[in-house]
Amino acid sequence: MAQPAPSFDQLQVMLAVVEAGSFSGAARRLNRAQSAITYAIQRLEEQLGMPLFDRAAYRPTLTDAGRTLLPRARLIAEEMHALVDHAQGIAAGLEPELTLVVDAMFPMCVLVDALRTFGARFPSVPPRIYVESLGATAELVLNGTCAIGLMASFSSDFEPLQRHPLWDITLVPVAAPSHPLSKIVGPVPRDEVRRHVQLVLSDRSSLSGTRDHGVLSSQTWRLADLGAKHAMLAAGLGWGSMPAHLVADDLDAGRLRQIHIETETGSEKPIVLPLCTGYRRDRPPGPAGRWLLEHLAQMMETGPDAARSVA
Repeated sequence: MAQPAPSFDQLQVMLAVVEAGSFSGAARRLNRAQSAITYAIQRLEEQLGMPLFDRAAYRPTLTDAGRTLLPRARLIAEEMHALVDHAQGIAAGLEPELTLVVDAMFPMCVLVDALRTFGARFPSVPPRIYVESLGATAELVLNGTCAIGLMASFSSDFEPLQRHPLWDITLVPVAAPSHPLSKIVGPVPRDEVRRHVQLVLSDRSSLSGTRDHGVLSSQTWRLADLGAKHAMLAAGLGWGSMPAHLVADDLDAGRLRQIHIETETGSEKPIVLPLCTGYRRDRPPGPAGRWLLEHLAQMMETGPDAARSVA
């Protein structure tokens, strides 16, 4: 007749003996009688069909078989603890996963830092992340695909959304060094800007896709992907505005040049894009989502280096 499989409790006893270095130490650690520890190890050895500890010395030591099985026993114990923690979290309202949509202009270095801390704090809540642009971020929150959005404020002004401001990013008009606008010394007249193709990030949502923001040229190429816009700017196919943190290295290396566009008052003002977090008022996030929102807000208040670099 086959022996029953070892229990989780027996594995915990084995690990306690290894960590404490003795049966008596394991008994104290687990708050049990030493005889109960001895019996649990004996049953485990019977079920596995081999001795796990050599008891000939003053202190029990693992046999070759015990040393071989120890890593697997630890792995099983860790998985069981994770299973229990996960179940308790779900019972307490913890989300099974966190769905998040991020505007492509959002500084990813900030998000990466936040998610690194999030992963350590909520190991049982895997994030599912979407990257969209402009109104498409709000659309994924409004239709229930995502619980939380990190969005541009101007493209997420919808009553069902509960929004909280984060920080502002600066948009910089740029062009490749070979582009005609890059060769103009001093402020570029607006009439001259209008003569050249402007690469514009398009909004593919049904909510605000007809709106234009910052379009100056009569000739536009519209792209739904910020990375494609970046590549086309570097290739000299047109001029356009990009988040300062995304083109800082290009400007330093000379791959792109900033265009200073003449204004009606003569003094150029930076183009500022406010960012915010948002979720549906009738579907507030669970504990993990609330923590992430609060953590991002604290990063804004304390002014981390990553946040300062895009403000």
